[in-house]
Amino acid sequence: MGLGSTAKKIQGLSDRAEAMYKQVQQLQERIVGLEEEMDDTHDTVKRLDHQIGEQRELLLAIAEEQGIDGEEILAEAAIDEAELEDEADDEATDADADESDASDATAE
Repeated sequence: MGLGSTAKKIQGLSDRAEAMYKQVQQLQERIVGLEEEMDDTHDTVKRLDHQIGEQRELLLAIAEEQGIDGEEILAEAAIDEAELEDEADDEATDADADESDASDATAE
């Protein structure tokens, strides 16, 4: 094995190392960008959450002014939402059971 062959191998390794280094740099840039986006999103969510809280308080005050029990309405809405979620979960469970039964019948 001559020096030329060794030099070619070393050059090939060097080229691959350089390509990998560029990829690592690109990944670092993407990660930094994603971290910045995540921070921006977090700030936006906090701001929106705060605004929703303010709006809720305002609506409850308006409801009280109009003689409406806003807390009762919110409680009923939460119950309705929970019932809808339970129904959706039951339907999903039933669909999974039906698929399982169908695959069992096919296997027989």
